[in-house]
Amino acid sequence: MPKFETSYYIPRLRKMINCKTVSVRNSFDPAEFMKLREVMRELFPVIHEKAEIKYFSEDCWVYKIEGKDKNRNFMLMSHHDVVGENGEWKYPAFGCEEHEGKIWGRGTVDTKTPLFCEFTAVEELLTEGFIPSCNLYIVSSHNEEFFGDGIHEAHKYFKEQGIKFDLILDEGGAIIEPPVDGVKASKCAMVAVHEKGRYYFTCEANTDSIYQDITKARKKNPVEKMTAFINEVNTSDIFIVRLNKQVRDMFTYIAPHINFPLNKIFSNLSLTGGLIKKIMPSLNPQARGLIGTTCTFTKIEGSSMDKKCTATAYFQPVSSEDFKKDLEAFTSLAKKYGISVTQRENCEFYEPADISSDGFLYTKKCIEEIFPENPVVPFILPAGTDARVFRDICPANLRFAPIKMSDKQLGLVHCPNENLDIPNILWAIRFYKHFVKNYS
Repeated sequence: MPKFETSYYIPRLRKMINCKTVSVRNSFDPAEFMKLREVMRELFPVIHEKAEIKYFSEDCWVYKIEGKDKNRNFMLMSHHDVVGENGEWKYPAFGCEEHEGKIWGRGTVDTKTPLFCEFTAVEELLTEGFIPSCNLYIVSSHNEEFFGDGIHEAHKYFKEQGIKFDLILDEGGAIIEPPVDGVKASKCAMVAVHEKGRYYFTCEANTDSIYQDITKARKKNPVEKMTAFINEVNTSDIFIVRLNKQVRDMFTYIAPHINFPLNKIFSNLSLTGGLIKKIMPSLNPQARGLIGTTCTFTKIEGSSMDKKCTATAYFQPVSSEDFKKDLEAFTSLAKKYGISVTQRENCEFYEPADISSDGFLYTKKCIEEIFPENPVVPFILPAGTDARVFRDICPANLRFAPIKMSDKQLGLVHCPNENLDIPNILWAIRFYKHFVKNYS
């Protein structure tokens, strides 16, 4: 375990949590963010002495610590912005107080504790005279919570400078309860290797649009057209359903750690894949989302007196190739109802990490050495992280924070009473030190 105890680390982490670095779309108040910068300089003087530091957008940090091999790079990441309090808290939202064996506060999970542990691990290594095997970057954005521009500006800089990375480790996965029943271990180390894409389309029906389907031509009202269209999208099977490679990898990795008969089912996907594909949609929305594109209508505007009705369709595809066909099916169905479909801005899709890469295999090895009781399982993350934008300059852009959480604690992210078990601080520092020290 680390040489210091939690009584040393918690007051230091508290100084970071106390900074109310709440990110707000289309607005930036620098006071708390600049306060956090000063706290980081106070807590980690050796890093600030040795690192080359750049800032992008209003407050995206890029720290570079030069290594022995100056032609290779790896990166640690965690964002330092947080969402607001969002409700009534049991303990102060930005207090980082100790109660019930936990620390409570906004950012304890998402993601100031991982960021603190990354900086602490590197600070302690540098204090001991350690030099990384190659260039080490620590990157933290200030507007991750709403997919802001900070990390995009850093990515642009790396592209312009021709800087590529062998491995990037961001937040997104953690050590949590198993994704399926029957796993022998109480928790699995879930490493996200992919994120679902995000596409927004505006669907519009108006009084001039005409049904191609003559049997529905009596419905002239734009609201009726849109309602009928949405109902058919939600009740028909127009999207491709398949077990993509990342889902197959998840089942393959978990198979040795699961009880009979699921271990046999997950070990023989060439025979049982069809059955799993049929069962998953009935389990829960998250399981359905792993096997194909999902579509959610997030906003509908119009009335029976209006000349038009619009709806926003939000797509999350797993596969870019499948989504092309899914969109063709969607627009074809819309056309039948006389509805136009227009793509909006801020759409994105990034390819998955390479699970056969040295970067993934090294990360898996480190997790197994520090948390041997928790099987490593790759998965697809439905949420978003900053790591997604680096796929074109890194084959192994992975998402894993070395913190253990219950399902209840995981569910409190972005909600009141976000909290984390205190021992996580020690274990996370230990993991990051091991990860950085042994990287070659």
